[in-house]
Amino acid sequence: MVRGVEMPVESDRSGGPALHVQLLGPLAIGRGGVPVALPASRKVRALLAYLALAPRAVPRSQLCELLWDVPNDPRGELRWCLSKLRSVVDTPDRQRVETQEDTVALDLTDCFVDAIEVARATQQGIQMLSPERLRALASLYVGEFLEGFEIDRNPDFNAWLTAQRRQFRGRHAALLERLAGAETGDDIFGYLEKWLELAPFDLRVHEMLLDAFARRGRLREGDEHLQSAARMFEAEGLDHGTVREMWRAAKARGDGAKVRAADLSSGLALAPADDGVIVSPRRASIAVMPFVERNAAMPAQGGAAGGLAHDLITRLAKLRSLFIIAQGTVFALSERHVGPEEAGRMLNVDYVVSGSLQRQGARMTVAVELAETRSARVVWTEVFDQRVSDSFLVLDEIGNRIVASIAHEIETIERNRAMLKPPNSLDAWEAYHRGLWHVYRFNKADNERAREFFEMAVQRDPTFARAYGGLSFAHFQSAFQGWAPREPEVDRAFDTAGQSLMADDRDPGAHWAMGRALWLRGQQDQSLIELEQAIDLSPNFALGHYTLAFVHSQGGDPQAAVRFSDHSRHLSPFDPLLFGMLGARAMALVRLMQFDEAADWALKAAARPNAHAHILAIAAYCLALAGRFEEGRAQMVAIRKRLPSYSVDDFLTAMQFAPEGAALFREGARRIG
Repeated sequence: MVRGVEMPVESDRSGGPALHVQLLGPLAIGRGGVPVALPASRKVRALLAYLALAPRAVPRSQLCELLWDVPNDPRGELRWCLSKLRSVVDTPDRQRVETQEDTVALDLTDCFVDAIEVARATQQGIQMLSPERLRALASLYVGEFLEGFEIDRNPDFNAWLTAQRRQFRGRHAALLERLAGAETGDDIFGYLEKWLELAPFDLRVHEMLLDAFARRGRLREGDEHLQSAARMFEAEGLDHGTVREMWRAAKARGDGAKVRAADLSSGLALAPADDGVIVSPRRASIAVMPFVERNAAMPAQGGAAGGLAHDLITRLAKLRSLFIIAQGTVFALSERHVGPEEAGRMLNVDYVVSGSLQRQGARMTVAVELAETRSARVVWTEVFDQRVSDSFLVLDEIGNRIVASIAHEIETIERNRAMLKPPNSLDAWEAYHRGLWHVYRFNKADNERAREFFEMAVQRDPTFARAYGGLSFAHFQSAFQGWAPREPEVDRAFDTAGQSLMADDRDPGAHWAMGRALWLRGQQDQSLIELEQAIDLSPNFALGHYTLAFVHSQGGDPQAAVRFSDHSRHLSPFDPLLFGMLGARAMALVRLMQFDEAADWALKAAARPNAHAHILAIAAYCLALAGRFEEGRAQMVAIRKRLPSYSVDDFLTAMQFAPEGAALFREGARRIG
């Protein structure tokens, strides 16, 4: 049985859902098209809505805290509410309220719940839905989530209710935006007007509405909308200059001028990719909203929760790969009680981070969520629960993990999105991420494609440090893997790393590229200096920690290599270079003469789907040193299916071991022939 927002909706034998539950509007239930009378108790109705959306069974203690403000007998009141709920949803042949041990769940497997239907569709990706499906989902909104429903003196439930309303309002706006974008007739105005009601300060809806007026020659209505929008923005202390510029651009397009209002709305003026014009760079943008601190009183902002948000903004800015909205802006919006979804649209950013912090006795719980603004899709969520001995250390540790996870998730999304676009339509940011997709395949053909896309990126934005770093990495791989003559590729890796540093010497990725290039040239001490500079600039830069492990594992401090490897995996547990993090740990353990442990870690590295031949060789030689000869020979068989002439000399030429380390790996090779 699957419950909550992830559950499938099945039909009963009559062909329709057993129950129809309406949450998007006034709470209502129907059975076979006939309305079901609901209990007068607000607590019972609240319990129904909460359990309907719960993804799993809920502990009774959690429900008591949610719905009762220090009552005399919360569990007794909960039992009474559950009995009333059963009278609504249960039938003689079907028990839907399930109580197992100390948990409660609501089985709606064969029922239709409007909110679940919308949540599932947006989470799967509304960009893939047909206009008919989009219209059907939008029609489910007959009002806001649990319209008109409140419970006095229940801060936890009201906080949940507010969060749900904000989320479903954002999903409604995303559906309307998609419908408006697909509409070519005058029906577009109906979608835009509804969208404007939901998100009056969303620049995108003003842009589309003004463009629709201009394309139809309805200039007077466009002027009137501009005046109305200007008054509204001014009343809130917001700048309306961007909306005015949108109207100018829309009218110019109507006259045939080649102006892109979408770029004007984000402050950019990006020229076509092939016109030879150097343009301002685009980056994925993100807003980190102040976290909410939850306790027995009303949810509040500030304190440790506000400090965590400030820390995340600072750390993400240090990565230099994203455009981060300044703290003052997001905190000002939060003080106006603007929710994360609405703030993301007002700021016209790609992603929004939000969350909460709660202290209970000796434990601290931080819940965090990363959402795409335009699709209202939650792309990553996590709950960190730790004992508190020193709250500053706990928050620092949690902050490290949040920042690394956010950076990884956004890079993955942008990489996959770039793969879906025609190559000649890519801007510098997209070309860079297309290059990343190819370079992480770790084969000669993909590496060459990656180099082409990185070169495209630097041509379209000569100030893009990360693109030069990607180009350096492609040349590094050519030299390291022996895919091209070594010395010219080493020089190219070094030169492009230097260009990355010249473009932005505060970018940890630039120092990472230079550190790898210096290692290729045999300058280990200078390599370590650059790599340490990378993690000094951004302590959350997982690749910097990994490469320090890689360098130390061969000719430096093997104990330090183990520590750096562990920390890099802690920061980025699903990294495309995870095989390298594991392999570096294995090589360091060999130098520490811990062969059994080295073999186990090397096998984990070799099991990664994109592990290349040198990683399989680490596994083969570590297994041999641990006396596991058959497993070691099996790894060599796998290598020689790819590279028939591969030998230990190829492995040691690629690596740069100190003499005693090289001798150990030669011994491993000798043992398996």
